Amino acid sequence: MTVYTEILGNINKDKEWAERLEGLEVDYVMLDQWTAQKSRFLGKGITGEEYPVALKRHTQVVDGDVIAYDPEAGTAVVLRIELSPVLVVDMSALATEDPDSIIRHSVELGHAIGNQHWPAVVKGTKVYVPLTVDKKVMLSVMETHHIEGIKFDFQTGLDVIPYLAPHEIRRLFGGAGQESHSHVHAAPGHDHHNPGVPHVHYDENGNPYEHTH
Repeated sequence: MTVYTEILGNINKDKEWAERLEGLEVDYVMLDQWTAQKSRFLGKGITGEEYPVALKRHTQVVDGDVIAYDPEAGTAVVLRIELSPVLVVDMSALATEDPDSIIRHSVELGHAIGNQHWPAVVKGTKVYVPLTVDKKVMLSVMETHHIEGIKFDFQTGLDVIPYLAPHEIRRLFGGAGQESHSHVHAAPGHDHHNPGVPHVHYDENGNPYEHTH
């Protein structure tokens, strides 16, 4: 069995490679974001064919990478990555506020994200948070905190990647979300050290409910 050890090109980054594959029989290997972080894995094409991949350590696989190309046989194999959406928090509007307001709102955002144990990457005036629970749950948490001066929405993983460094990509897509949670904790009334204090939780549909320990 052939083992694929190098990336030959990329159909998204290189127009020449995209043109080379026109008219060929291309088998696409669909990878989830966790597998895409690995240098060694067994991929399965949409045709059902299996492809053992063993790249150099620390090689970052990206969407559109070509691992096999045979113009004589008229075949090629391309890696496609299915990335989860990312919650992008835009704090650029805070730039015009006074220092006290900037610090207060930044701490409020840090508390909101940290209290959920969500990983995050700060890049300029934007904060990128990977999808770790249902979208509606994450939006409910942000709306509950209602931090003034910020905007937030979900963007596709592929749209976000061009703005990030490799280590930041790994932080967003290399481990977050591997475990699913039926509920998350929200800030209002959240206190692990005071039994009897109502805690606000969110169910899988994003609906808040109180629970007393």
